[in-house]
Amino acid sequence: MTISSPSTRTHAVVIGCSLAGLLAARVLSEHFERVTIFERDPVEDHPASRRGQAQTRHLHGLLAHGFRILTRLFPNLDSQLIHGGATVSDMGEAIRWYHYDGYKVQFKSGLAAVSMSRVFLEWRIRQAVLALPNVSLRAPCPVTHLITHPDRTHVIGVAVASNTAQDQASPILADLVVQTGGRGATPGKWLAQIGFSGPSEDEISVGVGYATRLYRRRPTDLTGAKLVMISPTPPHQKHMAFVFPVEDDRWIVSAGGWLGDHPPTDDAGYREFLRNLPVADVFNVIQHAEPLSDVYTYKFHSSLRRRYERLTRFPEGYLVLGDAVASFNPIYGQGMTSAAMQADVLDSLLRQRVSLEGLWRSFFRKVAKVVDIPWQIAGCEDFRYPETQGRKPPMTDLLNAYLTRVHRATHHDSIVYLQFLRVMNLMASPTSLLHPRIIRRVLGRRSS
Repeated sequence: MTISSPSTRTHAVVIGCSLAGLLAARVLSEHFERVTIFERDPVEDHPASRRGQAQTRHLHGLLAHGFRILTRLFPNLDSQLIHGGATVSDMGEAIRWYHYDGYKVQFKSGLAAVSMSRVFLEWRIRQAVLALPNVSLRAPCPVTHLITHPDRTHVIGVAVASNTAQDQASPILADLVVQTGGRGATPGKWLAQIGFSGPSEDEISVGVGYATRLYRRRPTDLTGAKLVMISPTPPHQKHMAFVFPVEDDRWIVSAGGWLGDHPPTDDAGYREFLRNLPVADVFNVIQHAEPLSDVYTYKFHSSLRRRYERLTRFPEGYLVLGDAVASFNPIYGQGMTSAAMQADVLDSLLRQRVSLEGLWRSFFRKVAKVVDIPWQIAGCEDFRYPETQGRKPPMTDLLNAYLTRVHRATHHDSIVYLQFLRVMNLMASPTSLLHPRIIRRVLGRRSS
């Protein structure tokens, strides 16, 4: 096999057909003649979970910044989602959020709150990506390992499992391979096979578990809001619950808890868990609603970050994107938006440079900056619980003491709340909450 020129952009391969893979393929379609997505599981032509997607039956949040990126990549996406039954509304007005022993003020924020099932969103995006003339999907078609140049400095393709024999693999050549196979992907193993060290890892153990159920949605179920969120006040409270509208006139209700304090999965226990939350908003929605599903459970042991930006050696022609780089406590809804931002980084770099040589170095450095903010936000909140295990960043306790007052200020101050929403939606740095104007408002009133 011969290596391509560093400037060749004939064929790109994406490993994985979840949201991160689809966004990577959409971006690569503008920079390569052909893009092929390889997915190990069968892919249905309708909204459906796959075997390797343990969490897709549960509530997913698409943050406002992620929605902006998606609607830029897919200009008709918002109207398609709404036509299919998704709810798009103003975040400040739509959410009734009980947090830190009070309700956050409801106001017009200008930030989009988008609510639909994960499988519906992924299906709509998959339809749009596969409609591109230079993008194709091969599924089920697992990738078994990377193919390299004889000197092992460049990845020049992948080997995919043969349909006729399990012990055979077919080579697929590519100028760039992007691994988006999720947290459970094996880039470290593949790197070791070709003589490279894998990245170091940061881990924060949170022991989160939640239980989700679908209910029939009626117009009279909820007044004065479109979504309900009940969040705990750490460290003594550990339970939460969200109610979001999804397509086909359904509610998706997710109840959860930190550090092993998880909701029951039987009908009576699930209802009792919701009834015993600090306020009755969620229970009031479901107590007379018709259940449409069993109670599905999901457990998330720890947030994990792989530090690719710290590597000094890495094969040319290979990148890693999405949950394979960083997976966050899903309670905060950051995963899809982080993947969209990482795809945006890839798009920007490919527009700026002619050669693919050294792309990995710039990409991982910029992706690290993308990941820094959601990692900091999730970590700070999780370390409010003393049982949380992992490396606590310096100043976390001091910052959390201030952020407690920020949370309480959002009960009455829409300016503080708007800035908090901008940070939460990955549109502003957490340090923006330390702007003198915000500090004055946070400290200017006595917090109870």
